[in-house]
Amino acid sequence: MDIQDANASPLLADREGGPCFASANVILGIKAIYFDLDDTLCGYWDASKFALRKVFEELAPDGFNAEEMVRNWAGAFREFSPTLKKTGWYEGYLKSGEPTRTEQMRLTLKRINRFDENLAQELSRRYGAERNQALSLFEDALDVLTVLKERFPLGLVTNGPADIQRQEIARLGIEHFFTNIYIEGEMGEGKPNQSVFRRAAEAVGFGPEEILFVGNSYGHDIAPAIEAGWKTAWIRRPSDIPPSAGPEVMKPEELPANGKAPDATLNDLRSLLPLLAL
Repeated sequence: MDIQDANASPLLADREGGPCFASANVILGIKAIYFDLDDTLCGYWDASKFALRKVFEELAPDGFNAEEMVRNWAGAFREFSPTLKKTGWYEGYLKSGEPTRTEQMRLTLKRINRFDENLAQELSRRYGAERNQALSLFEDALDVLTVLKERFPLGLVTNGPADIQRQEIARLGIEHFFTNIYIEGEMGEGKPNQSVFRRAAEAVGFGPEEILFVGNSYGHDIAPAIEAGWKTAWIRRPSDIPPSAGPEVMKPEELPANGKAPDATLNDLRSLLPLLAL
């Protein structure tokens, strides 16, 4: 779960359908592959949207519906999330997702002039549980990991609190695929810091040009991996739209102006296999 300003509609129904584009050439010389987790291997944003809608449908204060509450949650997220490292929340966030998740609900209620600590805590608890329950691998992930595991050492590099990311990995049942797992909350730092990529490269003992990074975020995954000298595959799925911004942005992240292009831009993980001559 990257800490970021999200750029999308708050509700599942409010996104454009259809596939993302795909462009790539065969990628040669790869000896190890690292993956991002959320919205690369599993549908984190879809689980989040489902959980928010369900919780607010059941627990929204009188006079407010689920859509209104999600919009207020999104506004609170945009204000709160970018400040975590500047306002003393980050050290606690690294260990546990609960304190910031609950504060997010407090701020959501504050936006509608409802101050109810018990409700904030219950919204946080229920949202966390429902989100984890709804989390699932993308339908192509298991098959692709199984094939790649036979040919390459695989690793995972994911941002987010230590407890939440370990909970996700256990929920998805994927730990056995990875030789190395690097979690922001356990390292005390996360992507896009170059030290994270250096640590991961040292662990496999290959040169940067022999390592492929597969991720969904250009800013957190692709750009820093390119800077580190790795090969990159950018996964752009139609579902990769966070619940934390308004409806003016209706599609996944675009390549920034003057951004360096990845080696491959794909709309699913299965497209990786022919790129690796598999």
